[in-house]
Amino acid sequence: MSDVKEAILSKTVRAGSRTYFFDVKESMKGNKYLIISESRKKNGEFEKHRLMVFEDDFKKFFSALEEIAAELQQ
Repeated sequence: MSDVKEAILSKTVRAGSRTYFFDVKESMKGNKYLIISESRKKNGEFEKHRLMVFEDDFKKFFSALEEIAAELQQ
């Protein structure tokens, strides 16, 4: 049995040379978490970065994103 969990929700955004992946997974204890990954080709190789946001922080995290998006749209 693998320790790697399948995403219960997933979205991919392609933006030029970058690809963003948004994956919601669930821990063994049933807690959900979001993994935001960025992949881009640089100098012929793929460079990857990941950020994990845990369920307890969702409200604050998404609120901050909404505030920034609102400012950028003005």
